[in-house]
Amino acid sequence: MAAPQISPSILSADFARLADEVAAVSGAADWVHVDVMDNHFVPNLTLGLPVVQSLLKHSALPLDCHLMIEDPDRWAPQYAEAGAGSVTIHAEAAKAPIRTLRAIRAAGARAGLGINPATPVEPYADLLGEIDMLLLMTVEPGFGGQKFLDVVLPKIRRARQMIKGRELNVWLQVDGGVSTETIERCAEAGADVFVAGSAVYGADDPADAVRRLRAQAERATPAG
Repeated sequence: MAAPQISPSILSADFARLADEVAAVSGAADWVHVDVMDNHFVPNLTLGLPVVQSLLKHSALPLDCHLMIEDPDRWAPQYAEAGAGSVTIHAEAAKAPIRTLRAIRAAGARAGLGINPATPVEPYADLLGEIDMLLLMTVEPGFGGQKFLDVVLPKIRRARQMIKGRELNVWLQVDGGVSTETIERCAEAGADVFVAGSAVYGADDPADAVRRLRAQAERATPAG
């Protein structure tokens, strides 16, 4: 397992001050998580490629772009080409996932595969060699501030064993309801990259919130 990493989600930030909100966590976080939603794959509309291109000019942190969109095969490579550090597509939406994941990597970004709470992880075992990160949604995608779904914890454990069994350097990310109350359970189960929105941007000091979450994750991460 990699050392715990924190990726604050700007879905919970002030959209009118995105550059400032990113700067607020740049000394403490590892990534900035950007939730791209198209109001088709999920029932919400957030931001897209032009905003990501603008943010890249102002962010000291790499952007972790999470595409919750209907046609990731078409759009994902463009986020990588724009300069995103990581681009995640959803297994439920991609029609040609291997081709798209390889295109993301070819453009210089880390390739991620996202899986919704009700989607089993086992059918994607053979794709682990094509990805740099497996993202397990711990809420139903579409909105920030939702309650963490404990039902996903056994899936996190199974995913960690799948990765470990293949001796791959694949990060295991969790996204949704991650907070001081839930991050230790996720770390114990085997997650090593944590997306936190409300827990960071709802705090008086976002950078301090990131440091506290990291400390909790480090304490709970299993040895070895």
